[in-house]
Amino acid sequence: MTSSPATGTPASQRRIAFATIVGTTIEWYDFFIYATSAALVFAQLFFEPAGKGLGLLFSFATVGISFLFRPLGAFLAGHYGDVIGRRAMLVATLVLMGGATTLIGVLPTYAQVGIAAPIMLLILRILQGLSAGGEWGGAVLMAVEHAPADRRGRAGSWPQLGVPLGFMLASGVTALMTGVISPGAAYLEWGWRVPFLLSVVLIVVGFVIRRSVDESPVFAEIAERGKQASLPIITLFRRHWQLVLLAAFVFVGNGTLGYMTTGGFLNNYAISVQDLARTDVLVAAVFAAAVWFFSTMFAGYLSDVIGRRSTFLIGFALQAAVVFPVFWLVDAGGLPGLYTALLLISTGLGLTYGPLAAWYAEIFPASIRFSGVSITYALGAVLGGAFAPMIAQMLLDATGTTVAVSSYLLFATLLGAGATLCLRDRSGIDLGPGNEAEQATGATVFESKNTADLAGVR
Repeated sequence: MTSSPATGTPASQRRIAFATIVGTTIEWYDFFIYATSAALVFAQLFFEPAGKGLGLLFSFATVGISFLFRPLGAFLAGHYGDVIGRRAMLVATLVLMGGATTLIGVLPTYAQVGIAAPIMLLILRILQGLSAGGEWGGAVLMAVEHAPADRRGRAGSWPQLGVPLGFMLASGVTALMTGVISPGAAYLEWGWRVPFLLSVVLIVVGFVIRRSVDESPVFAEIAERGKQASLPIITLFRRHWQLVLLAAFVFVGNGTLGYMTTGGFLNNYAISVQDLARTDVLVAAVFAAAVWFFSTMFAGYLSDVIGRRSTFLIGFALQAAVVFPVFWLVDAGGLPGLYTALLLISTGLGLTYGPLAAWYAEIFPASIRFSGVSITYALGAVLGGAFAPMIAQMLLDATGTTVAVSSYLLFATLLGAGATLCLRDRSGIDLGPGNEAEQATGATVFESKNTADLAGVR
């Protein structure tokens, strides 16, 4: 199977790689700095009257509520991304995310303005959710649609790398503030604001870089032919709703476990239950992000060799094997146990994250692809990661043991693996707008196998 004739040049692919990595790193730094702070300070500063335990649940809930607005962001960005182009949406979502993050850094606390403080915090978190829902689809399509067919897995892993890099940067800056610049009371007074305010610098950098890249060659060809879908979302759900649901479940299997780390639950568990030092735990989170980075990169390469589906199944098998031991390691091994647990989690997460962009791009037709990948990813994030930290905390509070938490993670992993088995690998399929009929069929095992064979699937 040949690739679309509208692939980018090697020089443009390098620019796209740099732009997508930098851009998504900035986006997810902004997103994760909130999740990190939710576990460390927001319960005290914005939900003080609720008390420590309930305040922490409220704080984790604000992490999850933003996910409920990701589908709206995905709907908006998906529609306009399929109608006016990928690049415009990349720039718009970056500015929205960075602006909301910077404003969080100047918010007054509950002690200063009362109930208005958590309300303003929630509004800005919602804006972050809208941005995150729209950003991912544009970034991955810019990367994948510029790439030749035999390198789509690697190209698709570029924007994925921005997630562990953003988490690494958020954890590292927070660790610096808690351990060096403003330890103790100073961190609660003003130090927590600094990571949010840094976002204003990152916005400028990301804006300049993203404005410099070329439009996706696939969309450029769609526009040249005048084949933009007028109502891409309606077409998506009318013809491909089963595909959207199955692909979303695939991401549920990754996101539920992933947000145990990035959503702050495991950090808070190590600090509050096992009494590990806050800065030590944040440094361990930086280590986890580094492992996640390299396993994600490796998974992109691997998926170009053995296929997206096979890479996912290996990753889910590893995740299923570690969901119980990770908490035992933290309970019994202290800080070394935490490092070991994070190593195991992050390796599995990378294998079920690196190939996601390429696989999503290959299962949706060109004219509705932005809507398809954005809405599917956002739906998976809502069903998987949105309230995972809060659910885990409730299970821990209700049972007094992590067995219930691990069982919850195992269920999500098995759900992702089951959905993976229901999808076909379409590595190498032509992504161009001239191949819409082939792209629109054969993506699931429930469709005609003969059609899938014509698409050159594994």
